[in-house]
Formats: sequence, structure tokens, C-alpha cells
Amino acid sequence: MATRLQPYLHLSHVICVPTVQAGAFFWLVSLLLASLVWFISVHLSNREDSRLQYGLLVFGAAVSVLLQEAFRFAYFKLLKKADEGLATLSEDGQSPISLKQMAYVSGLSFGIISGVFSVINILADSIGPGIVGIHGDSPYYFITSAFLTMAVVFLHTFWGVIFFDACERRRYWSLALVVASHLVTSGLTFLNPWYQASLIPIYIITISMGVWAFFTAGGSLHNVLACLSSETPSKETGVGHGRPPWSNLPC
Repeated sequence: MATRLQPYLHLSHVICVPTVQAGAFFWLVSLLLASLVWFISVHLSNREDSRLQYGLLVFGAAVSVLLQEAFRFAYFKLLKKADEGLATLSEDGQSPISLKQMAYVSGLSFGIISGVFSVINILADSIGPGIVGIHGDSPYYFITSAFLTMAVVFLHTFWGVIFFDACERRRYWSLALVVASHLVTSGLTFLNPWYQASLIPIYIITISMGVWAFFTAGGSLHNVLACLSSETPSKETGVGHGRPPWSNLPC
């Protein structure tokens, strides 16, 4: 088995592991700083003013989004330096992992750790005691939270691909759209428990960002049609020629 899998193993697959871990660390640092800002603002304000506290919660969410994107940019700069170092050490002068692969892995790491922190308290509450909806609340709390968490994981992955490409090409309008869509997605969660008012727009944003990230990463309709029809694509598609399709995935 090891002999058959050996041709498909590559140095880029090995680099993906610490890249995911480092991305999760960057996201955790941004969450820590955002929590610190919110904690200080709450303690310096009037805790009995419910409207003020709600406003501070919205403020904290906005600060968290901005810090996440700031740390995403810092992670991009770090990976660029690492990419240059790997290219210097390689025999052919090229890095074993491309920028698109870095973008995908970085976004996935942000998404995974964000999803874990989003759902961990909900899973703890699901153990009990108590029954969801017993006081007239929505009985769809857990299933909606699961779908929302899934959307956030996908969104971070898509945002990572678009963000890195925008930084590389200096497309500031793309950066602005990524940050704006992140802010809108975070703000839509404040519409809960009107789940249809938050979940539907968030999934519209997710699908839109997914399509954008797909074409940004070099995807095309020809690739999709070739995949669905099980045809052997040309060399330009990068799939086929005796190798399994999944061997061309970033990691």
C-alpha cells in the first residue's frame, strides 16, 4: 500500500500540516485580542444599560472581524516570506507549494478553528439539562447552528483564496469586498432567532464567494463539465493522465 501511494505524496502535502496549525494560531490570537477589547469596554461601561451592552456586543463582533482580516493579511505576509525561503532552498528554485495552495490551506485553517469555537458551547449545551424550545424558543436551534457553522467554515476557506489573490495582485477592491462580506455575515447573526432572515442571506453570500473563489483559483466551466462527464481532460486542466483526480488537490 505504501508503495502505491508513494508517487502521490509530495513535499507540499507535508507543508500543509504546519500551515494549518499556524493559521489556527493566528485566528486564535485575533480572537484573544477581540475578546480583550470587548472585556475592557464592558467593564468601563454601565453594565445595567442593556442597550449599551448590546451595542458593545455588536462593536465587539465588528472588532473581531477586522482583527481576523488583519491577522489574515499578516499570515499572508508570513507565508510569502516562507515561500521565498523554500524557493531558495529547493533545487529547481521553485517553492514546493504554490500561493493558491497556501491560500486554500490558510482559509481552511481559519474556517476549522472558527467553526470549532462557534459550535463547542452549543454542543456543551446540547448535553443538558433542559429541552430546547420548552419556553417557546425555536426547536431548530441546534440544526440551524450546525448549518451556520458549516457556512462559516466554507466562507473562511473562500475568503482565504480570494484574499491571498487580491493581496498578490494588489486588488484592493477585492480586499474590501472580503472584509465587507465578513462584516455583513457577522452582522446577520444578530438577527437570530429569526433564522430564516439570517441563514438564507448567509448561504447566498457563501455560494457567491464559493463561485468567486473557484474562478480565482483557476477553475473553469470546462473543468466542471469534464469532471461530471468523466472525460479525460487536456493538459491545461491538470487532471487525468493516469493519476486519480484527487491527487491534484492542494493538500
